[in-house]
Amino acid sequence: MWTRRWVCERGMTRREFQKLVREAAKALPDEFRSKLKNIIIGVEAGSPDGDLMGLYEGVPLGERGTGYSLCLPDKITVFQRAVEAECGGKKRAIKKELIHLIRHEIAHHFGITDERLEDEGIY
Repeated sequence: MWTRRWVCERGMTRREFQKLVREAAKALPDEFRSKLKNIIIGVEAGSPDGDLMGLYEGVPLGERGTGYSLCLPDKITVFQRAVEAECGGKKRAIKKELIHLIRHEIAHHFGITDERLEDEGIY
């Protein structure tokens, strides 16, 4: 059972993991960070399928029309257990993966699909 202050099996607390997520977001190039509009980044213990490391939910910037107002923020969720499992619980690998993951999900905020990222050899 996970509590509010859960610790994953690898020993990293949620607070420590959230700090790494914030650092990864701050590592985005200024040209991208300055264009982020109405978006939040959060951390959850695990995804519904257990394997998903990150999820973007919202309306990409290019799809926001004149009716886009008074909307809840777009959301990027990072799933701690999946990231830690992928990285073997190694902090350095987790930091590197989070930078990659945040950039990937931010690409969706800008309207870039997984297919396009793959076609261009980015991910």
